[in-house]
Amino acid sequence: MTRAAGVGALLAALDVVEADEREFLEAFAGLLELPGDVFSADHYVPGHITASGFVVHPSDDAVLLIHHEKLGMWLQPGGHVEPADGDLEAAARREIAEEVGIDRADSLGAFDVDIHTFPARSDVPTHLHYDVRFAFRALDSTIRALDGVVEAVWVPFGRLGSFPVDRSILRPVAKLLNMRG
Repeated sequence: MTRAAGVGALLAALDVVEADEREFLEAFAGLLELPGDVFSADHYVPGHITASGFVVHPSDDAVLLIHHEKLGMWLQPGGHVEPADGDLEAAARREIAEEVGIDRADSLGAFDVDIHTFPARSDVPTHLHYDVRFAFRALDSTIRALDGVVEAVWVPFGRLGSFPVDRSILRPVAKLLNMRG
């Protein structure tokens, strides 16, 4: 199975209920039909696939957020898919380890998608990140700000509303709360 076919199957299995998620899935399908390597960070028109992880604290009462150095925003850990990544979940795990040092976590699987604009930088044009999001439960609560991260924090679910995050964070966190039962 090709990498694109694997992603297509993964996306088809997602439980989406909101209109924006259905629109994202349609856009993902269109991206997967384009020529070139849509997993490459150099695929700019319209963008490329990324992977990220929403990590739940071992006590199941908080979610991990990072203050992204380049974007100046609070987000979940994640980023580009590397050629050596076996699949998108492996890419999300690698990014979590690189950004906050968590290398032991139970997978709760792919659970969300998002498409967002990544702003232009000196050598990179504005483009879209087609993000596949995975949920994990950390086995250790130790975190530290590493590659490209200004700060990493566990945010209690009840305090997330006072954090400067948008719908692209709040929608999947609501899903995480439902997954907890």
